[in-house]
Amino acid sequence: MFHTPDYYHNISMRLSAVLDDIGVNENIVMKRRRTYLLSETMHTIRMRANGRQTTIYDLGSQSEGTTTPRLQSDLDKLFCADRVIVIQDWSEWTPGKYNYLMIQNETTPPGYCRLQLLRPDAPLPVTHETGNDIADDTQGRILLKNTIIDTLVEGGLQRDGPSVALLGVGPDFRAKDSVFAYPCKSWPQSPRAWLHQQETNTWPTAEMIRYAKSTKCFVVGVGSRASENATFEWRLSTALAERCLMFSLNITQIKCYILMKMILKTYMYINAESYISSFMCKTVLFHCIASKPSCVWKECNILNCLNYCLFTLNNCLLNEHCPHFIVHENNLMAGKLSAEVKQQLLERMSTLVSSDGISLFGIQIDNLGERLQIKLNMINEVHHDILQPDECTMLVTSNLLVENVLHIKKIGDRNSETLLQKVIQLERYYRAGDMLEKTACRLLIPLLCTSIGSLIASQNIQINSTVSPQALTWIEAGLDSDAASSRLKLASIMYCVGNAEITALILSHIEEQYKIEVIEPMCNCYNFHTPYFRRGFGRLSSQYGVEALKYIVAFCVKFFTSEINCVPHELQYEMFRSTQEDLLHRGRPDNWMDCAVVDSLPYLYFLQYKTYSFLQRPEEQQQALTKLGWVIRTEDNLGHRETALNLLGQCMEQENRPVDALQCYRSSLGLRERNNAAKIHICRCLANTVS
Repeated sequence: MFHTPDYYHNISMRLSAVLDDIGVNENIVMKRRRTYLLSETMHTIRMRANGRQTTIYDLGSQSEGTTTPRLQSDLDKLFCADRVIVIQDWSEWTPGKYNYLMIQNETTPPGYCRLQLLRPDAPLPVTHETGNDIADDTQGRILLKNTIIDTLVEGGLQRDGPSVALLGVGPDFRAKDSVFAYPCKSWPQSPRAWLHQQETNTWPTAEMIRYAKSTKCFVVGVGSRASENATFEWRLSTALAERCLMFSLNITQIKCYILMKMILKTYMYINAESYISSFMCKTVLFHCIASKPSCVWKECNILNCLNYCLFTLNNCLLNEHCPHFIVHENNLMAGKLSAEVKQQLLERMSTLVSSDGISLFGIQIDNLGERLQIKLNMINEVHHDILQPDECTMLVTSNLLVENVLHIKKIGDRNSETLLQKVIQLERYYRAGDMLEKTACRLLIPLLCTSIGSLIASQNIQINSTVSPQALTWIEAGLDSDAASSRLKLASIMYCVGNAEITALILSHIEEQYKIEVIEPMCNCYNFHTPYFRRGFGRLSSQYGVEALKYIVAFCVKFFTSEINCVPHELQYEMFRSTQEDLLHRGRPDNWMDCAVVDSLPYLYFLQYKTYSFLQRPEEQQQALTKLGWVIRTEDNLGHRETALNLLGQCMEQENRPVDALQCYRSSLGLRERNNAAKIHICRCLANTVS
């Protein structure tokens, strides 16, 4: 490769150790991958249970395990529309699908195609069609324009190439990219050629090629930047084959890729804009791995490997040519660089290539430069904001758990019969599914059982103020969905039917089992940014499998309007939080605002306060009130703090402390100005005070 100075071995080993500390090690990489594979399985099952023919894939750095806590990589999701199929020739036409014929000729750039609309009842072209996203070409063929993706762009979303991006809010909030794709019936010709060309090479191996052949190809809605007809073009995507290649990398190759991204983010941005994408870095890495023997890629040689990757990237910039690893004709740099930008990038890259690793000391991402200097005894260890290895592991795995676990609360319905149908569907998936599908179903079903039981209980209470054995059976089946929320629903039901003694026992058991230093409150009602995670939670989540999470997470407690009879009247106000004007300020992810939703721990203490009041146990009642105020003040990871403040305010009113109650409601409005029941409480409290 290059002549290797003697000190490279020492720097490489220390650099590798620093990356281990940050969380770039085989354990965390594999945990990330398993987590996201389970996540995409759960999302797909949820979609299909809701009647949508969509398969979801988690792609990119997060799912590959090729990121760190402070690289802030995007969350990439590919939504594959299973009701659509893209065919290469007429023999592939499939009944019952929306068929599009792929067109590739001398007018389409390499790696791109056009899509011709076909009839759904026969393998024949559509001859007459109208619409903003449909147009005919010079040969009279009806083509689908990629502008159809624009119809998916709503409030809070932004079109970015083939994806619809959910914008981050705040410096530590990761953006989410959703790519909408159509699957190909078979591999198109240009990527298919790669399958045969690579069979004689040592990397990718024959086994990897065989697996790649079994994966789907997609088309995604974006045209070439260098094309005059970009709106008619769709880009070929071999994302699943690329994921196969990434999953085959050893830890040194993964570390090289992460270092490349850190270097680019630190040194190669021009006017806050990145002209070299992480996908280009990945492509360069693929070419380097294919061109060098496997014995080169080892930890004691990581600095040399990194220099070779940077040298290769420099050549790509010099020639403005970075060929896609699978679709070689597709130049990833085509039309991306102006002469001025190219010159600036080459000057910076020249400095990096010749720096002999010195540039690593300037990387502040995850304090890599400072950590490396400490490892090399160049500076004394400092004490500011440098996480230790176990803390880094906690941060990495906990971030994964937020993305993987929280969305299981998304399945919800106001009708017990509909929920029952979903449980039956999940049971079928469980019986016929693979290991991931079985795990997903085991996590999903208990939550649905709790919701079914609560809906039935609400109907029971409305009719005869009791709870039927059927409702209790369903609720019992869901008690272990997480550490608290399902049991709190049971306690809430018992409170609403006037069974205070049993309510107190249930709440006492929940509090006894709720280990505050370990259990993490989790909310996915909206894009709530979790500022930190408990070290105990991170340690246990990294040590145990995903099914152990139900003992260390506490979801928020959600009641639909059809569950209103299971909700104390103080919390029922949350179902009516919105005025007509407020409704105009809701976004797409705000469906939860029609429900009564509260974080588990505040609801535990609120129910204790009300229950002990009913039982005339004033000392315990005051203790619960103190704990409710304490958790609102001290727990940063509350997704519904404004609701907790509204509950505290009503407790203050019961204590005949209207001034304190009004202060709670004002604080609540400070957190959420619109769609907040605090407005109702302020009016009611003032009216009661005056009267």
